[in-house]
Amino acid sequence: MKTKTHFKYIEWRDTRGLHEDVVHSISELKFLRDELHFLRDLVTEHTLELIYGRPYEEAAQIGAQLHTYENRLQSLLKKLNLHSSNLQVLMDDIDVPNELKDYKDTHYKLMISMMDFHTDLKKTKRIIFKMLAEIMKKSKQKKLL
Repeated sequence: MKTKTHFKYIEWRDTRGLHEDVVHSISELKFLRDELHFLRDLVTEHTLELIYGRPYEEAAQIGAQLHTYENRLQSLLKKLNLHSSNLQVLMDDIDVPNELKDYKDTHYKLMISMMDFHTDLKKTKRIIFKMLAEIMKKSKQKKLL
């Protein structure tokens, strides 16, 4: 995930910068949601090859991981949308002690969660693409024979 500032500088960000981070994160999650749908379709299309080429548990694990990622993504998306709404409350003229500090703490935790989610998804994508590449190689070899 790319943000304009490093995570340790969140405490120095103003509300505009925090808003940009949230909007960017929501946009990235929406893209990742589309990417997850693509991966699920890709795995579904090659399910038989996955099952025959690998132990069933390994193929089932990939499907379960994708489902888990979809749930995590929806949860993160809800949290970020709520976080964005809370930013509107933060920008009102009512001064509440520690409101900005609490918001920035939550912001930091959400950005770390985004980074963790993105890292986990990348690992699974690599596994899926490696497996699909093997399937395609075997398929080409069978056609040549």
